[in-house]
Amino acid sequence: MQKIKAAFFDIKETDQKFLEKNKPENCEFVYIQAPFHIGLDDNLEKIKDSEILSIFTSSRTSEKLLKKLPNLKLITTRSTGYNNVDLEYCKEKDIAVVNVPRYGDVTVAEFTFALLLNVIRKVNIAHAELRQGSINLEKYTGNDLLGKTIGIIGTGAIGAYTAKIAYGFGMKILTYDPFPSEELKEKLGVEYVELEELFKRSDIVSLHAPSKKENFHMVNDEAFSEMKDGVIIINTARGEIMDTNALYNAIQSGKVAGAGLDVLECEEIIANEELFLSKIDCVKKDCLEKTLINHKLLDMPNVIITPHIAFDTIEAIQRILQTTVDNINGYIQGNIINKVI
Repeated sequence: MQKIKAAFFDIKETDQKFLEKNKPENCEFVYIQAPFHIGLDDNLEKIKDSEILSIFTSSRTSEKLLKKLPNLKLITTRSTGYNNVDLEYCKEKDIAVVNVPRYGDVTVAEFTFALLLNVIRKVNIAHAELRQGSINLEKYTGNDLLGKTIGIIGTGAIGAYTAKIAYGFGMKILTYDPFPSEELKEKLGVEYVELEELFKRSDIVSLHAPSKKENFHMVNDEAFSEMKDGVIIINTARGEIMDTNALYNAIQSGKVAGAGLDVLECEEIIANEELFLSKIDCVKKDCLEKTLINHKLLDMPNVIITPHIAFDTIEAIQRILQTTVDNINGYIQGNIINKVI
């Protein structure tokens, strides 16, 4: 009996060990470290008959690329978000798309506060200057979180846990979500407001909304103009939710006092510049422009940027990989789980 082939992109060696140990007996897994849109052509011969494709957030799919896998029946994203999948093509070709619906609510929420505390207490600045043999206490004066108002955009699993942590810090909590949670209102005293009011009243704005068409550049020039002077911005959701140019201008003007960013627009380029420069024809022009601004943001002392690692704990990765194996098993057994389309 011929084995079902599954092609894994954006894969680390440590992930391979878990997958090899837990993969179904009738499957062959092929592992490729590069993102799908960068590594497909170089590896096409060994994966062109793949029935299953597994990708992470830095991979991009398109009709043009997916057509090169004529046997494809399942795309399993190793993430909750699936905005990087060409859903229209998948619907047309009856390709099932599944995700990992919950793996990092606690994980990402904790990292949100790691960034927030770092920014508001200027930990990175003090650390960098101390390493250089310089101490200037006046430059490191920060603020307490107690009594501050945090505006949480999106109260799904991650946003809800972020609210729980904020409650523990004694913060006032504003939230925006089309589907309010009565539990958060009752247990944490969360106040649901319209987006404009959240921008106007928040000392800190933390993004936890999914990357959907209607959320693209939700935080833009107009949004920043409505915010308090000296606001702190934290984004552990998706880079596309915030306009990179608008953020850069808001920081330059002093409207934004500091930012903690685990995600950026076109983040895959800045994380793998040598790889992308070797495949420059795969890069969109607007992404090249955003990458230049991302580099400017990296040089700002009041901005902390991490390479999309909020999810990256031992516990969360095991949950992702186990759910991915479960998704593949479900497909093989004719009972697809965690289906997006």
